[in-house]
This record gives sequence, C-alpha cells and structure tokens, in this order.
Amino acid sequence: MTLPRTPSLLPLLLLTLALALPARAAPLDIETATVPELEAAMARGSLTSVALTRAYLTRIDAYDKKGPTINSVILLNPKALDEAKQLDAERRAGKLRGPLHGIPIVLKDNYDTFDMPTTAGSWLLKGSVPPDDAFTVKRLRDAGAIILAKMNLSEFAAGGGSVGGAKDPEVLKAGAVPNGYSSLGGQTRNPHDLDKGPSGSSGGTGAGIAAAFAQFGMGTDTHSSVRGPSSVNGIVGLKPTNGLVSRDGIIPLALSLDTGGPMARSVTDIAVALNVLAGVDPADDMTKRAEGRVEKDYTAYLKKGALKGRRIGVTRDFYGQNPGADAVFEQAVGSLRRLGAVTVDFRYPDYMLASKDNIYSLITQSEFKKQIADYLKTTKPGYPKTLDDLVRMANDPKTGYPDPHKAFAFKYTASVALDLDDPLYLAAKEQGMALVKGAVDAMMKKYRLDAIVYLSSPAAAAPIVPPADPKPNGPRALGYNIANLSGYPDIVVPAGMTPEGLPVTISIMGPAFSDGAIIGYAYDFEQATHARRLPKYTPALPSDTLK
Repeated sequence: MTLPRTPSLLPLLLLTLALALPARAAPLDIETATVPELEAAMARGSLTSVALTRAYLTRIDAYDKKGPTINSVILLNPKALDEAKQLDAERRAGKLRGPLHGIPIVLKDNYDTFDMPTTAGSWLLKGSVPPDDAFTVKRLRDAGAIILAKMNLSEFAAGGGSVGGAKDPEVLKAGAVPNGYSSLGGQTRNPHDLDKGPSGSSGGTGAGIAAAFAQFGMGTDTHSSVRGPSSVNGIVGLKPTNGLVSRDGIIPLALSLDTGGPMARSVTDIAVALNVLAGVDPADDMTKRAEGRVEKDYTAYLKKGALKGRRIGVTRDFYGQNPGADAVFEQAVGSLRRLGAVTVDFRYPDYMLASKDNIYSLITQSEFKKQIADYLKTTKPGYPKTLDDLVRMANDPKTGYPDPHKAFAFKYTASVALDLDDPLYLAAKEQGMALVKGAVDAMMKKYRLDAIVYLSSPAAAAPIVPPADPKPNGPRALGYNIANLSGYPDIVVPAGMTPEGLPVTISIMGPAFSDGAIIGYAYDFEQATHARRLPKYTPALPSDTLK
C-alpha cells in the first residue's frame, strides 16, 4: 500500500526562522553612505570610527599625493586614528558627544584649529598655529567630529590679494593665479578631469569630498567659494543665510559677505552639518540676525515632495557658455516640473547685473585690507601683521615666496583698497548691497516665488592654466555673488554631466533664513535624479565597503 506523501515542513521552518532573525544590514559604501547611516551602523556595532577613519585615510593615501595626485590636502591630522579610538571607547561606555560622533570631516585651511596650523594656503603663514578653535570647529568637535585634514584653497580665499575687478588686460595677466593653486599647498586638481581646476576658493575641500576623502567638509563663501568648488567637482554645497553660521576664527576676506558653509556628497549630510553649525555666537555680531530663526532640526526638511506646488523662478541670465551644461540645466528644469514645481521664467534687471561685480570687488578689496590685519594680530611674532606686510614679504626674494602672480595681486589690492570710512566704500556697502537685495526681493515678489534656480557654473570646470589673454568677466558670467550681496542662502546640487564628463549643478536660492526650505527642494531633486558621480580618476577601492 502506498501512503500519501506529507509535504515537507522544512522550507516553512526555514522561512519562519529567517523572519524571526533580525535582518542583517547591507554593507555600507563609503561613497554613498550618509552620516545617519554611519551613525546607525556604529550604534549596531557593525562599524567603528577607527574603521571608517582608516577607509578614508586609505583613499587619501591612494589618490591625493600618489596616483592622480589630486593634492587637495595641506595637512593630515596625525592624531586622527587616536581620536577615533577614543570616540569608539566613549561609544562603548555609553557616552555620545553628539550627532557626528566618530565622523571624519575636513576643513578648509582658513578655519582656526588650536592643534594644527591655519595658513590660508599661504607660504607666509606656514606653521602658524592659532590660540584656539574657530567657533564652528569647536561645535563640530563637541558634536563628535574628527578633523581628518586641513585642505588646500585658493590663497587667502582667492579674493584676498587679487586683481579681481581690474579692467586692464595687463593687470589681469600679471595677477592671474592658476585655478586651485596656493603658495603653500601647491596645485589641486579636479578628480573628474586632471587638466581642470577645482575652482576657488574652497577647491581642496571640493575636490577632496568629491573624491571621498572624508564624510563632509567645511568651506567658506564670499563670492562663490563654497558653491563654485561644489559645482565643478560635482557635490552638494550650501552658502547659508549670512548670520546663520558664525565666522569667528575664520581668516576673513570681507566680513560683510563672508560665511562658512558645509560641502558634502549628499543633501542629507548638509542638513546634519547645519544642525551643528547654525547658532548665535556672542563673538560674531552678524549672528544676532539668527536669534529665534535657527531651525530645531534641518533634517526635518528632507522630504520627497518638497517641490510640489512651489513656485520656482528660473533665470537663464547665466547661460550660453557651454552647450553641454545648458542641456543639463534644461533637463533639470524639466525634472523640477515633473516633481510638481511651477516654474516661472524671468530675468534679473540689467541695472543690478551691471553693478553687482563692481560692488563686490570694491567691498572685498577694502575690507580685506583692514580685516586681514585684525586677524594677523592674533598670529605669533615673525608672521605678517598687515596687508602691507604681505605685499613686502611676498615681493621679497629673501622670503622664498614662490608665486609672483599672487605677489603682484597683493600689491594691486593694496593700491586700490579704500579705507572703511571712505564715502565710496560706505555707499557700496550700504546702498550697493541694498540695490542687489532689493532687485532679488522685487523678482520674488513680482512672480510670487518660493525660490530661484539658475545654472551654477555655466562653463563647467575651467582649465588649471589661466588664459593667455585674460579678460574681465561680463555681468552674466556668473550669478553666485547675488546671494552674498543679498545675504541669502543658496545651495548647489548635482544635476548631470557634460558630454566631456564634467559635473553640472543647479543652484537653488531662497530668501533669508529659508535654508531649511531650499535644503528640502534640493533633497527632492537629488532623490529624483541621483545625478552625482564618483570621479573617474578616484574610483572605488576594496576598502570602501564598510562592514
């Protein structure tokens, strides 16, 4: 007699056991993991700060001074792994410092650090160690961040001793500094194209974050110095509302326009960083503007659907310089519409575009002369103390200063800078900045806009070598300094690549203290497009996979 076959219970038992067991998290990839994902992995015990720090150091070792020689790092923190071990021990003991506990980050080398030199990329400040941390650096350390490295920059933030604003081609040629070069750090290269520069002035931070040398980095922005490097290196960068983030302990360029800002591979990490950075600092009067206007949690804006129903002004004033970049921008505008935004085409008034660069140059040159002297007073004996000292020492063969173009530019700035009680300077600061802000406000009111979108770097990444016949920029060359002169927040987010393989980004600018809102718009766009790419010259390594 044949007995009926009983179905095996083994498959059902295995399925039941599988459902009962906790799911194993997928391995994290260093290029794409966000701070919250890394913190969750460390909380589970599947990742340590030491392992994360080693993974970043491995990438730096492979690609910064060797291989493609990106040369974005001025100085590695020799104690980084020791700090990571200490933070791991604190985590095991149940002590968490904050939302960045054990996260390696990098700083543009114009942020004061008590334990490492701060040089502004200048040979003339080599070895200068400040007495204490910048306000934002202290906040980052208190939140648990590890300062992995100080990064190269355009010396003194590019505009600090430059021929910006000059009209004479001979002056422009004599003061033309290579894209991404400093006298101390040398030449930084764009990891997407080694013949292209990383833009200025936060070029080392931009190139390093694009190449995945740290989780995020800090830049500073006076004209475009967070957003330009973020754009041409294909990452996310935020210029916050002026006054939202303290400038205390940052080597100044022009304090009417300066702000620090985060640079990252994801909008999420920008929001996490801003939670730590934003706040009132008694040592920085501009941050009084932020009283009662700092959001409790900028990550609350990280929502898909943030663009739906929003009126977004689209300006093509900064357009027509690179067909590939223009095509990506048009695709991006189409994506905004598909995400539910109402796009409104407009153009800025000619009077504002014609005046903005001249206003910027006059303010920057004049403020740098006074404000760099105030900063240099904090350095030890033997270092320059004034702009005149920078001119003298840079042009003295005995100092070994290696950059004749920057030496000329220091001299030019000293020759055109106005005193801060000069009526022309005061008019530029008080009426000129108000003119730009008023024009932006008028556009937003006229078209009932929530934000303005424009093509960030219309020509994409520029060659390292300056042109043989440099010419002044036209009024429609770049739109970045509108945000600085108005004081408004502006975020850069990757949108695609040109046919030549260069990153293209869009910029989203909003009114004062709309930082959270524009972060939300950028996040919605980012999640729909996933346009960022790991640079081809700094590809993935086996150690990038975090267990």
